[in-house]
Amino acid sequence: MSLSEALKPKGSKHLSRIINSEGVEVEAEKREDEQQKIKYGEIIECLIGAGYYRAKIKGISEFDKVVGGMTWCIDVCNIDLDVDLLFQENSTIGQKIALTEKIVAALQKMNCPFMIEPHQIQGLDFIHIYPVIEWLVKKSMENREERGDYLQQYAIHRFNNEFCFPGEKPNENFIRRALPHVSAVQNKYSIQRKFRRIEGSGAPSDLLSRIQSTLFEYGHAPIQEKEEEENGDIKHVEAIDEVKLKQMVKTMKSTSEEVKLAPKAIKEIINLKSEELIDATKNYITLSADSEVSEKAEIVRLKEKEEALIAKKNEIDIKVKEANEKLKKIKTRTSSIEEFESQLSKEEQKTVEDIKTRLMLLENLNEQEKEFKEYCKGEKLRLETTIREVDDYESMNHNSIDDQLSSLETQLADARISLAKVSRTEAKLHRLIDQVPSRPELNQYQRRFIELYNQVSAKYKETKQYYTLYNSMSDQHEYLNKEIKLLDSILEGYNATVNSSQNAKEEFINKFETLVDGIKQNKAKVESKRNEERDAKDRLRSQLFGMIEQQRQYASLLKQFREECEVNESLLTRMKAAAQVSASPEHTRSS
Repeated sequence: MSLSEALKPKGSKHLSRIINSEGVEVEAEKREDEQQKIKYGEIIECLIGAGYYRAKIKGISEFDKVVGGMTWCIDVCNIDLDVDLLFQENSTIGQKIALTEKIVAALQKMNCPFMIEPHQIQGLDFIHIYPVIEWLVKKSMENREERGDYLQQYAIHRFNNEFCFPGEKPNENFIRRALPHVSAVQNKYSIQRKFRRIEGSGAPSDLLSRIQSTLFEYGHAPIQEKEEEENGDIKHVEAIDEVKLKQMVKTMKSTSEEVKLAPKAIKEIINLKSEELIDATKNYITLSADSEVSEKAEIVRLKEKEEALIAKKNEIDIKVKEANEKLKKIKTRTSSIEEFESQLSKEEQKTVEDIKTRLMLLENLNEQEKEFKEYCKGEKLRLETTIREVDDYESMNHNSIDDQLSSLETQLADARISLAKVSRTEAKLHRLIDQVPSRPELNQYQRRFIELYNQVSAKYKETKQYYTLYNSMSDQHEYLNKEIKLLDSILEGYNATVNSSQNAKEEFINKFETLVDGIKQNKAKVESKRNEERDAKDRLRSQLFGMIEQQRQYASLLKQFREECEVNESLLTRMKAAAQVSASPEHTRSS
């Protein structure tokens, strides 16, 4: 067996070509676990069954498939989480660590019954990842079913509100449900009359007074004047001379027989002073005379209007007679048409009905065309006016707009330059931050370096064993070859000296003795070397035992040191509590 065959890895290990951190393609040892492989296949099947079909793509790595499926399931669950699960493929180590930590935090908020750590997700521990994936898939399927039922009910509700089946009346269900509410609102907020004017009492002539009285009948309070004005008016009324007031009342009585006064006018008259009352009476007499003249003019005007209305009525009667004659003609024509249609066959009747519908459609289209033309004319006028206004505005403010535009362009250029500077500095800072590894990254690096050291040490130990085995076997082979050559030379010398003289035999015996002495010397050297190696082995074993004993002592001392530290901490806490009690004001008062 050659050395290359002896150094080949055994078992489920094999070498694979990877690219290291320096960008160089090297060979690395990869160990496969059958249980992990089986669980990985089950995870992929579970994700594909749930609807995450990116797991079928062969070009995506195992980490991207598994973590992408977990983030997809969490998004489908539609739970309000204060976590930003931004998944992207072929991410860096720092992004992977941050994403796995966010996934673990999201699972804790979702009350996942299975515990998992970020390094298990990043290290692709499929045995621990599989139950979490299975729970997430069940959760997402339940959420999708609930959402589907909700959407179906919402769609049925909207359909019942806006549409109906052919056998139903339009919006019959909606109207039937809405009628009780509409009637209740109408009954609640209907107009109710609280007061009614007594029969025989005349309505006020003033328009404002009639409005206020009508509103008062339906529950609205009338407009009241200020109390200060009323008090002042009462004082003025007390100062009026009784004689003048009697004369004024007589004149008012004589005039009130012909014209009725409004209560508001009487109130205003009473609130005036004595001199003003005399002037008011004179004005009232003149106004009453003017009102008689105006009434006569109004009667003449109404008679003229009546004559005009009678003439208009006569014209309308003539038009009505003409319309009745036209209607009779149309009825006779329609009756003739109906008789003609009754004589027609079914196919001809269908064609006639089709022609009627088309004529009605044509009339509707003509009306729509007229309306559209009118709308277009109005829209054209509006647009022309707006265009003229815009042209006038542009001609007036063209220079100012150009100046503003140039200033805004300069501001935009300066803002873009400053934004570019800020973005460059931000990118530089991001690169500097990414160059400095964080604490989780350092922990991951440490774990990976420890795993790499263990693999390298195991490989070194294995190769060293192969090398020692090869060296020992090659030494045995060399010694055996020497022994065979020696025996062959002895046999040849013996055969040559059997039939020779006595001197040749003595020379052969002397040579044989020298060979035996050399062999004994070599044996002594080998034994001495073996003894030296044995002594070195014993010495190293004694050193190992001494180191193990030191390790035990170190562990025991460390345990004692920790116990003493705990005792020291408890004593310190007691001392602090005693100091606080002694420093309290109650303790000082009692002392």
